[in-house]
Parts: sequence; structure tokens; C-alpha cells
Amino acid sequence: MLGAPASGKQAWAPGEPERRPPVLVALLVILAAGAFAAFGGLHRTRAAAEVGAREPRRPRAVAEVATPPGFDARTTYLGDCAICHGVDGQGTSRAKAIANKGAADVDYELSSGRMPLPPLAKKGVRIRRHAPRYSPPEIAALVTYVSGLGGNTGVPIPTVELSRADLAHGGDLFRGQCAACHAWAGDGGALLDRAAPDLHESTPTQIAEAVRVGPGTMPAFGLAAFTDAEVDSIVAYVRYLDHPRDRGGNPLWHLGPLAEGLIDWVFGMGLLILALLWIGDSAHSVPYGWHEL
Repeated sequence: MLGAPASGKQAWAPGEPERRPPVLVALLVILAAGAFAAFGGLHRTRAAAEVGAREPRRPRAVAEVATPPGFDARTTYLGDCAICHGVDGQGTSRAKAIANKGAADVDYELSSGRMPLPPLAKKGVRIRRHAPRYSPPEIAALVTYVSGLGGNTGVPIPTVELSRADLAHGGDLFRGQCAACHAWAGDGGALLDRAAPDLHESTPTQIAEAVRVGPGTMPAFGLAAFTDAEVDSIVAYVRYLDHPRDRGGNPLWHLGPLAEGLIDWVFGMGLLILALLWIGDSAHSVPYGWHEL
């Protein structure tokens, strides 16, 4: 018949309610849920950034604290450290020499709780961050004593000045030199026979110390690699990673491009399939007002 649909389906008559495919309803629900999740994630990350801005971390002033009464740095070193590092700090078969490493290396290990190791720790045990065993004044005294064993040579504790930091440049340096091991979000990562730690608990001074001395298997970056201003920029960027300004919606817990790409494929392709089903279903519908003759 003239004007009859090719599919042979009954046409909609005038006045009848338009039938909406259930696929379209599901598509609208998914889009609304996605918009809500994106808005909520953006709101949470903005709030976290504001908290981080109100509570900036400051470097610990090691040299400004006084030694507690009754604490003897030499006795503590001989009791807790010399069994591995030697009485003179020149190292043993169990651990490296530390006398010539400088104050930065000693302060980093003690302030991050990586040293001293438990008495029964085996050689080659993985060293992790813990709560420091000593108080800041005791750490300062130990740093002075141990660095004095090597004639106060080595790398001193760096002074961090975040006021001169360039956050964008620090991000470029971090992604180029650090992200391969510590991950793009500073969460750390697994390496061959070792693991790079996450950086979120590190203080600005500890980050600068790690850059300069290269703890563990990490390479040391001297002035030929990074200037002091560039180290400040890296420190500022690492601190920024605690509360990054995630633009574009939900940050997906900063899982990385693989997980985020998988989510994009699953949900993105799902939405495309639903849209194609709706389009295909609509292609077989009859224009409004047509009747079979």
C-alpha cells in the first residue's frame, strides 16, 4: 500500500501515546548516573585540594632542636647501628658505610623510620617506612654524631624553599626522571627484585634528601642533574600529588592509564552499543500519523 511501512508493523495512530524503547530509558539512566558520579568526584577532589592548601607540610628543622637530657648519641649508635654499619661507620658485611654519606642520608633513613632495622632482620630484607624510633631532637643528635665520623663530608641536609618552586616545571622533571619508578601519581611501583616506595608520606626535606643521596638502589642526582631550584620544584610537585586538582570528573582513584582506559572501554562502548540499539529500533518505527491503507 502507498505509505505503508516496509517492515509491516502496525503504524501509530494519532492520539496514541508514543512508545519509548526501554533501551532509551536505560541510556538516560546511565548518563544521569555518570554525570552524578563525575560531579561528586570533582567536588571531592576540590575539597581535598582546599584542605591541602590550608595545611601545607613544612620541612623539619633538624638543626634547631636541642638534644634531650640524658640522651647520648654515641651510646645509641653503638647499641643500635654499629652492629651493621661498624663502630666507625665504615660498614660491614651486613650493611654499607654511612660515615661518608653525609647528614642528608642519615637524616633521611632515621626520620623516615627505615633505620634502625629490627635486631633479627636478615641481610637483604626489604626496608620500608615506619614510625621513627627516635624523637626529632634525638635524630638531630645522631645525625651530627654519624656525619662527624666521616669528617662532616658527604651531602648536607638540603634546605627546601618552596616559595621559589615552579610547579609546572617540577611536574615535567618528575614525569621525566621519577615517574618510571614511583608512578605518575607518586604511588610507587614494583621493580625487578625491589619496589619503589610511594611518596605521599614523605616530608619536603625527605624528598629533597632522597633526590640528592639516592637511598637504596635509587640513583643520586647532584647539581649537574638538578639545581637546588629544580629540586624545590620537584618537591612542590610531589607534595601537590597528595591533593591534585583533577579536572574532568571522577579521578578513579588515580589508578593509571590502563585501569582508566579499561573503564572507558567498558562504559564507553556500553553507551555506544545502547545508542546503536536505540537508533536501530527507531529506524523500524513508523512516522507519527501514518496509517496502513
